[in-house]
Amino acid sequence: VAVGADAKRMIGRTPGSITAVRPIKDGVIADFDMTADMLKAFIKRAISSSPFNRARVMICIPSGVTEVEKRAVEEATLASGAKEVYLIEEPMAAAIGAGLPVEEPTGSMVVDIGGGSTDIAVISLGGVVVSQSVKIAGDKFDEAIARYVRRKHNVAIGERTAEKIKMQIGVVYEHSEVKTIEVKGRCLVQGLPKNISISSKEMLEAMMEPISAILDSICYVIEHTPPELMGDILKNGIILAGGGSMLVGLDKLIEDVTGIKTRMVKEPIKCVALGTGKVLSLLDSFPDGGRIDLSKYRGRR
Repeated sequence: VAVGADAKRMIGRTPGSITAVRPIKDGVIADFDMTADMLKAFIKRAISSSPFNRARVMICIPSGVTEVEKRAVEEATLASGAKEVYLIEEPMAAAIGAGLPVEEPTGSMVVDIGGGSTDIAVISLGGVVVSQSVKIAGDKFDEAIARYVRRKHNVAIGERTAEKIKMQIGVVYEHSEVKTIEVKGRCLVQGLPKNISISSKEMLEAMMEPISAILDSICYVIEHTPPELMGDILKNGIILAGGGSMLVGLDKLIEDVTGIKTRMVKEPIKCVALGTGKVLSLLDSFPDGGRIDLSKYRGRR
């Protein structure tokens, strides 16, 4: 019926004859057939003027996926009609999209907070030195907000409403400006519709659990980073990418916890896609054995 943003608008609003499905959950494939159909629709949009069976596709994957999960991504992409499939780890794509010197012997630390997973990695000489991937990101933030509203206000809200709250007043660090938003939900006591007002101060409590897990993972990567690269990271700082990194105050919170200056890239939502595009456009120019060894990302043809 619909794919992508059009399908997302149907979540929580579908009749019995239609089901809104998330084919990819927590950064991995949850529904193989639907993933193949979704990819096919996206590829057709992207290359509508070119023969479909000549598509070369590069797909980002979380850094912690298993070989079975990698093969599932390759198979789904080939099933969608692509000629060739390449896989690249999300933190590497984010680093390239952010313009970091990934091929140089310099340590760069990237924190990519997407929808299904958060990937933290230290990159040097075209490869990932240390990485950690946790299945806590934008979707878990929405769930945490919905749980908080349910517990604190006795009101049930939908997935899209929780996301709206996150995007408009989501805060993870104390600040002077307090924002409020009015949302509608179902009162759990009376079972009737109810309007409630939520402030950005409440988000500090609502987001505590998922944000703490991400901070723990960042500290884990820092602890396991070689000392030589640690000096580069202290000098260059931590780079934030992905839509989840746009939470107000997240950069300051990470800076307070780690003591390392933290900044967000210019286009956090597009950063990973732009980096993937750069690598894909230069695919033929990479020599075998080059510093960015794409042979390990190459899927079956």
